[in-house]
Amino acid sequence: MTRPAAAHYLPLRGELIGLAYRMTGSLATAEDIAQEVFLRWLGADRASVVVPRAWLLTAAARLSLDHLKSARARRETYVGPWLPEPVPESEAPPQEAAHARAQDLSVAFLLALQRLGPAERAVFILHDLFETPFAELAALLGRREEACRKLASRARARLGEATPRQAVSEAEARRIAGAFLAASRGGAEAALRDLLAADVVLHSDGGGRRQAALNPILGAAKVLRLFLRLGAKRPPEPAPVLHLGRINGLPGFVTLEPDGIPQATLLELREGRVAAIYIMRNPDKLSRFRAAAHRP
Repeated sequence: MTRPAAAHYLPLRGELIGLAYRMTGSLATAEDIAQEVFLRWLGADRASVVVPRAWLLTAAARLSLDHLKSARARRETYVGPWLPEPVPESEAPPQEAAHARAQDLSVAFLLALQRLGPAERAVFILHDLFETPFAELAALLGRREEACRKLASRARARLGEATPRQAVSEAEARRIAGAFLAASRGGAEAALRDLLAADVVLHSDGGGRRQAALNPILGAAKVLRLFLRLGAKRPPEPAPVLHLGRINGLPGFVTLEPDGIPQATLLELREGRVAAIYIMRNPDKLSRFRAAAHRP
């Protein structure tokens, strides 16, 4: 690592990871992309680069777009619902860009981004969150500047209100997550019913590796029955809790399940009740928590 190259790269590494994570939905992939950007930066004619941040962000965007092309075929054969890799608060990419906010890492927002086409996603993230001029986006995508403006406008319209409905502090997140964990694992039917919104939706991602619902489960009655049924099958000793607090900005918890693999549960709130539940069971997306579980 040469000093001049690192001087420009290191302060922006968090932004590069944040950009690539929003593009791909995978923090592991985002970290790999940030590393590849640095390798390319080392080999670049840096003396000719007028704005290093623009060069680095553009490189990260190009690599993210390349990843999305290869990932498209894999996504088409993915078993069940796809959810982004859960990220605990302590490992979330720093919100260093002017308009990149913590809520932009929420599962609902990331899922909404995934429904955009790659070009729409790149233009929205780079322009609206990382303030990249449309002229630079036009060069990146090989399109006219006006076409990039239209892509951004279309992306905003499709995203709509895809942001968390209720932001919470770390202390409140721990309280809510703890209450939901206790009610759902302890078979406390009344307490669990009080926590759920009538139109709650449960999404689970097993990736074909572990058992999970192949379709979203809609409504408080069905979600309640599911948790009561699962609670009745659990062993009497409680599952170890690996994390309790915010995950992707939402209240959540990670437990070590009887099969020895973690499970992450994230809760989206609306007016004090749980409006959406995201359960990650795919081992490939839980490597950070698995490492923590085996750490002495």
